[in-house]
Amino acid sequence: MTQSRGHAAAFAALALLAGVWGYNWVVMKVALGYSPPFPFAAMRAAGAALLLFVFLAVLRKPLRPPSPGRMILLALFQTAGFVSLTSFALYTGHAGKTAILAYTMPFWVLVLAVPVLGERVTRGKALAGGLGFAGLLLILSPWRAHPTFLSTLLAAGAGFDWAIAVMIAKKIPARGTWELLSLNAWQALVGCVPLALAAFLVPAGPIHWTVPFDLALIYNIVLGTSLAWFLWLFVLSRLPAGLSGLSSLVIPVVGIFAAWLQLGERPGVWEGAGVIAVVAGLGLLAWTESRAAAGAGKTR
Repeated sequence: MTQSRGHAAAFAALALLAGVWGYNWVVMKVALGYSPPFPFAAMRAAGAALLLFVFLAVLRKPLRPPSPGRMILLALFQTAGFVSLTSFALYTGHAGKTAILAYTMPFWVLVLAVPVLGERVTRGKALAGGLGFAGLLLILSPWRAHPTFLSTLLAAGAGFDWAIAVMIAKKIPARGTWELLSLNAWQALVGCVPLALAAFLVPAGPIHWTVPFDLALIYNIVLGTSLAWFLWLFVLSRLPAGLSGLSSLVIPVVGIFAAWLQLGERPGVWEGAGVIAVVAGLGLLAWTESRAAAGAGKTR
């Protein structure tokens, strides 16, 4: 009974996480209508770091940064790199397309995991990767000219950058929930430094402090970053890794439909086919990993 309640709570947290992170692509697109990318990215990261540090201090949890060297690398790729790339992609392109391209991360992880982690690519993973990269090619559509091509490249680059961050995170020794939260606080703080420098040095227009922008910024700091990490850590602690990885499939789908409903972003034929291929690849990858995790559990 206790285990079933724990699983039910984890699935509820997973559903909430998918809604928070999926809808955040629309929220970020709205925010970037009032602010240049670098200032918004810097404020988002700095606000999340401050909130996480205050939370850890109030609960008297450890504040010392775990694995400082690798934490700095994680901050440069996961916070500075990923947040800036997605912000610029959203600034010049569509929320739904950016969401699906950023979540090509698992496919890039497949490619990097072989030389970096020494992992073996199974037939199921190879097929999933093929579907994902076919979808990426369809969305990019290099054979035709379209005004958001730069945004598309930036979003795909964000997915690759995130995959590098995953490789770095894999090299950080496994720690408890609070140590992981401390790691997130530190990487958000360190990562916001280059974002703040870029916001100061790169010429850009002013920030328009309106109610929609304020609400979008608060959403990103409180829900999109701080609360979302709590939910993610909770899900990982309650569900198998393969099953929790299904969130990688649900989140961009939520982002696509939210952008369609609120922003009127209707994908074209090539883009729509690419989205279907990417989602199918993500679904196959999650299913393959779930079966592998279940098989490993039976052999123990």
